[in-house]
Amino acid sequence: MRIFLDANVLFSAAKSAGAIRQLLHELHAGNHGLVADEYLATEARRNVIAKAGSDALDYLEALLTQIEVSAVQYPATAQTSLLWLPENDRPVLAAAMALKCDALVTGDRTHFGSGYGKTFDGVTVFSPAQLAQAIHSPSPEAS
Repeated sequence: MRIFLDANVLFSAAKSAGAIRQLLHELHAGNHGLVADEYLATEARRNVIAKAGSDALDYLEALLTQIEVSAVQYPATAQTSLLWLPENDRPVLAAAMALKCDALVTGDRTHFGSGYGKTFDGVTVFSPAQLAQAIHSPSPEAS
């Protein structure tokens, strides 16, 4: 599975050795493709520098070496599947779609919460907890 990581997920993983960091470790170990775009990687760096310190920045830089970080060309007009999001959050889902990801994981419940569990142009939006549950649940085909 190709999983697009929002900046808040990258920040949380860098800031502390908690559940988000463990989830990313499990995803990487499970050979899931972890993906971010350059804009979100830069945003995560900026937030880590401002709020979390040098150890967190070192962790973030190491994490980014394990993630496919790509530049994304955004369409000039918003796709219909993005109109439910505030304008400044549309590039996050647009990047996940452009990079052919299966999932977008974001902790931004305020803006993405109404989309949790829904699929937009092939990308299912998950909270970190929902994604953890989905990767730990046996698939219906395995039953």
